[in-house]
Amino acid sequence: MEKNIQLKSQGGGLAKLINRVQTVFVGMLRIWSIPIVLLLSLASGFTTFYGLSHFILPWIALIITVAIQSIIVICSLEIAGIHWKANRFRYLTILLSLLISLAASISFSYFKFYEISEKDTIHIRRLNKIQQEVNAYLSEITDTKNIILEQHREALAKSSEEVSQAFFGTHPEILPRYKHVVGQGPFWRRYNELHQNKKSENQQLVEEFANLDNKVLALQGHLSQLDVAGDKEAIYQKILAHLQAVQVGFNRLTASEGFKTPRAPLLMSYQQFVQGVKPSFSMWSGFSMFAFVCAAMVDFFTVLLSYRLEFTAPGPLTDHEESLIFECLRQFSEFRINENDELEMVIEKTELERARHYSDWSRMFAVGLLLSRGFLRKIDDRTVEFAPNLYPLIAEYMGDKLTQLKEQSRSEQVQVEVAHGQD
Repeated sequence: MEKNIQLKSQGGGLAKLINRVQTVFVGMLRIWSIPIVLLLSLASGFTTFYGLSHFILPWIALIITVAIQSIIVICSLEIAGIHWKANRFRYLTILLSLLISLAASISFSYFKFYEISEKDTIHIRRLNKIQQEVNAYLSEITDTKNIILEQHREALAKSSEEVSQAFFGTHPEILPRYKHVVGQGPFWRRYNELHQNKKSENQQLVEEFANLDNKVLALQGHLSQLDVAGDKEAIYQKILAHLQAVQVGFNRLTASEGFKTPRAPLLMSYQQFVQGVKPSFSMWSGFSMFAFVCAAMVDFFTVLLSYRLEFTAPGPLTDHEESLIFECLRQFSEFRINENDELEMVIEKTELERARHYSDWSRMFAVGLLLSRGFLRKIDDRTVEFAPNLYPLIAEYMGDKLTQLKEQSRSEQVQVEVAHGQD
């Protein structure tokens, strides 16, 4: 018998220890949630302030950011403590305030995450834009150059044919009496001189285009080194210089040949090429899902942890208030466990109480006190439910009451035993 009692006491002690450890762990998690919420709100506030400060003055952006983050935390706590049926207007206003604050926070935080996530993409886009514009211009130069050289080759071939016709006397412009006279006469010397001049011009044009090709090769070489060179600014300046040299040289050649000059690209400056991302509403046109998810994730966790905190009570109850509330709550008779797994009670008078004109002022005062302190939650006009922070208070008070009753029972039993002993 003593062994069973000892095992039972050991089991009870172990169960109490486990319950105590679990209670402490849950309490630590709730306390630890507070700095996490503050840190998340601070992180979200930083990104919100960063994006907002690009559109308005920094000190105004700071004030608005503090207001936005405060509204998010406060509204999350408020929604955790109210029910839709209790006060629909209040619920909707709080929910609307929360949604507006979240939209503002996520929108301006998006700019910071967009800058971080799209920095390399924007650099590559700028580099590709420069390469595409320069290559398109060089392609037009190559096409125009080929047309010019082809025309010169055709003119040189025609001139060579005229020289040959003049030598054999078959040229259309030779007088009939000199037809088919073979030899290097005056007519041949005239066409041969024109042919040599065209040949010289063609050779000079080929040399000038070869010189232009060297400039184009240098331009393309520096263009390929732009993203891998150590001194990017020096390479970029060389690209601008070679592009200008190619443009000037080709414009001179095409002007002398009577061709329309291709329009050269107007490249951005080096400061514009290396400039960071400047937040603007145009970023939404190039929407980045990754940046949006990152911006929304921080605010989502802030709302979630704030909602789970459920710290709506501004202060604890005094011993006198606990006694008063416990006695008043005992006067209610209709209790049940609702769908939220919380203890729910009806605060309206029963039919019998109405018939007797029962005054429920004291117990309704207790309900109002607990509602204002956050220990009760209003579900609708006639029912309320216990908040999680009310259960430990009631349990502690009930434990004290049971202890008092046990001591009173023991003292009465001792008195009875003493009375029997005297008899």
